[in-house]
Amino acid sequence: MERIYYDHAASTPVHPEVVSEMMSVYTSSFGNPSSTHAYGRGVRQLLNRARDIVASGIGAAAAEIVFTGGGTEGDNMALIGAARAARKQHGKSHIITSATEHHAILHASDALEEEGFRVTVLPVDEQGLISMEELADAIEADTAVISIMYVNNETGTIQPIEEIGELARSRGVLFHVDAVQALGAISIDLKQLPVDLMSFSAHKINGPQGVGALFVRKGVSLEEFSHGGSQERGRRAGTENVAGIVGFAKAVELSVKTMEERKLLLGELRHTWIERMNETVGADRIAINGHETMHVPHILNMSFIGISAESMLMNLDLAGVAASGGSACTSGAIEPSYVLRAMGVSIERQASAVRFSFGLGNTMEELEQAAKKVATFIGRVRTNA
Repeated sequence: MERIYYDHAASTPVHPEVVSEMMSVYTSSFGNPSSTHAYGRGVRQLLNRARDIVASGIGAAAAEIVFTGGGTEGDNMALIGAARAARKQHGKSHIITSATEHHAILHASDALEEEGFRVTVLPVDEQGLISMEELADAIEADTAVISIMYVNNETGTIQPIEEIGELARSRGVLFHVDAVQALGAISIDLKQLPVDLMSFSAHKINGPQGVGALFVRKGVSLEEFSHGGSQERGRRAGTENVAGIVGFAKAVELSVKTMEERKLLLGELRHTWIERMNETVGADRIAINGHETMHVPHILNMSFIGISAESMLMNLDLAGVAASGGSACTSGAIEPSYVLRAMGVSIERQASAVRFSFGLGNTMEELEQAAKKVATFIGRVRTNA
């Protein structure tokens, strides 16, 4: 059976050019980048070049890039490190975030509350956006960090990051952005964006799993997150994952170079899938969850009214179509999405929501095949109802 992968927001296939770059490291560059001999210096050069490439792709300076083990680690390092530093240096102990953040931020916020920090969790509207007025009202004299994600991983909704950053900067508050789903989908220029900290992950852009990066603007203080060596300018102890980092850099390079053409294809796939589902299921039985216009092209959250998400996902899988009930970190859970709940989406829509996310390897021909598969089992479900 031919399988079709529509879960790129969870993880993406590794690009062949990324694999090639990584294999070159694995087979010929085994030195420790912290070693001073020729083997170490050679690997250090690979690491430096990768840092330059990643920095260039997001409009940052190489010295502002800290390589991490992925988006979750980057989120934790940014929020916890910045909050602790702000309390130690300035006595600030208040954090602001939103109800639809990734659990890497929400759970890190819970942990900080146990340390005595106060956390304000902003609500979102029915399309997933925070209110700028509510954010402005929430900022207090001791607010240390605001953390708002760029693109929601379940709905694809884009937050007004530049506007939020300008507000944060005007009030002297650090601003962290989880950009895991934005990298490769939205042009990012940190020379222009008023953002202090931004986290990324390689495996969302056809790079390897287990590697990411955190942008730390020059002058921003982070309390040391791990203890050991002085790697990554003292911000992340431990020998760097050089092969993974080199692969990540290649993935960034490719994603920046092909961004515009990919956005056109992915947008077309998303639009056509909505059309086909409306035709197959009925426009009155389909609801799109997320912002109508402020969304990335590769993520689509769709409710199939009257059909449970569990049944839909099981039938999709049996038909060879991979999709998701929401975040990959919570998709094993039976309960409805906390993101949709925070948006005030009806219980019926929450219970029938499926996330489709498109990417490398997906084609229009494949999409038409997938739509026919859905039509087959939708007909069967309705016949047996």
